[in-house]
Amino acid sequence: MGNREEYKEFEAKLNEKSKVRKVIAVMSGKGGVGKSLVTSLLAVNAARDGRKVAIMDADITGPSIPTAFGLKEPLSGSETEIYPAITKSGIKAVSLNLMTNDVTSPVIWRGPVVAGLVKQFWTDVVWDDVDEMYVDMPPGTGDVPLTVFQSLPVSAIVVVTTPQELVSMIVEKAVRMAQMMKIPILALVENMSYIQCPHCGDKIYPYGKNDEAIKEKYGMPCYASLPIDPKIAQLVDSGSIEDFEGDYLVDLSKAIKKLPDNE
Repeated sequence: MGNREEYKEFEAKLNEKSKVRKVIAVMSGKGGVGKSLVTSLLAVNAARDGRKVAIMDADITGPSIPTAFGLKEPLSGSETEIYPAITKSGIKAVSLNLMTNDVTSPVIWRGPVVAGLVKQFWTDVVWDDVDEMYVDMPPGTGDVPLTVFQSLPVSAIVVVTTPQELVSMIVEKAVRMAQMMKIPILALVENMSYIQCPHCGDKIYPYGKNDEAIKEKYGMPCYASLPIDPKIAQLVDSGSIEDFEGDYLVDLSKAIKKLPDNE
């Protein structure tokens, strides 16, 4: 699946009090496709399976993780360390929204500053003992994805998209970036893929079905789809994503569990 030895010199040093066995980057070619939702659901699945889970919210200018998990208390720490928030099911999380007084204030920072903060989330946060860390990436292929891919020992990437043809074209750019960085692409998750009839259970595909072709084109081992479901949106808006009941991403979670640990 590729060799990342040429990027070893760029890797940031993990906090000495931390151990992270797997790092899964969740990325998309554009915003608004449900990347944070997929990140949250995968983390919830892993926690329910008894794994020690963490989420790094690397989408600095549009952080969504605190809202999904109902996290409001600011992070604590010392001059040299940051301690992550803990969700009700024990998931550790760090987000800029948990470090500011006004979560509605826009982040007007240049790319290198944003990328530097993401690197600090790795070097300064005391993650303790983590089996799987999910990195909720900002959309696109800019400074932050490049920093994450070069600085963190990313085990695999999950690419999130929606069925529209334009988005499929854009997601190919994200896929190609991952390939250029020689990081394994584990899965494609197609969000808002279908509507399921509450009466007969039939699936209706309002945008058609075309993203499986991308999965096959790039040889991704896994493919998953999520429906258009108002209940999921309500859980996110109410900070109750950990109450979600469904098996949409269970097979993907099993595949992530089988990935080898970082040395």
